[in-house]
Amino acid sequence: MLSRKTLNITKATQKDAAILSKLSVAAFLPAHGHSASKKIIDAYIAANFSEENFKAELSNPKFQYHLLYYKDAIAGFSKIAFNTENRHIKAKNSSKMERLYLLEEFYNLGLGKELMHFNIALAKQHKQASIWLFVWVENTKAIAFYKKTGFKNVGAHDFVLSPTKTNPNHVLSLEF
Repeated sequence: MLSRKTLNITKATQKDAAILSKLSVAAFLPAHGHSASKKIIDAYIAANFSEENFKAELSNPKFQYHLLYYKDAIAGFSKIAFNTENRHIKAKNSSKMERLYLLEEFYNLGLGKELMHFNIALAKQHKQASIWLFVWVENTKAIAFYKKTGFKNVGAHDFVLSPTKTNPNHVLSLEF
């Protein structure tokens, strides 16, 4: 268990839009940058990880972002959306874990586990019945992490990177 003195999770606000943009790119590229051409990846990043996009999402009450600090350094973040339906999930009051991103230099320290458990507790506080997510079928490290946490594969999803490129994803769910 990590010490609370070295680990801090805080709710992101509008002032964090720029750091979320930078973190997203830095965490996305190592895991997914090779999944499509540079042109497609660059367009996806521009459309989804801009500071303006984060400002809009941070003002949307459906989403909650949390920043993870380790020894006072930013290590990653999460994005959760409460009461988000998916055709593979029976419960209507389920949360979608849209992002659980760590910077590579913070891998294998137990930080992802801490951030995931934080979000599971948060979902339970919001009276959610489960938490679900998409994970790229080739992201074996993430799949192993989620399955170790208790997630089960409940379906498939084509994740749209561009109008001409999708990546096959598993739909994983953890019921409470």
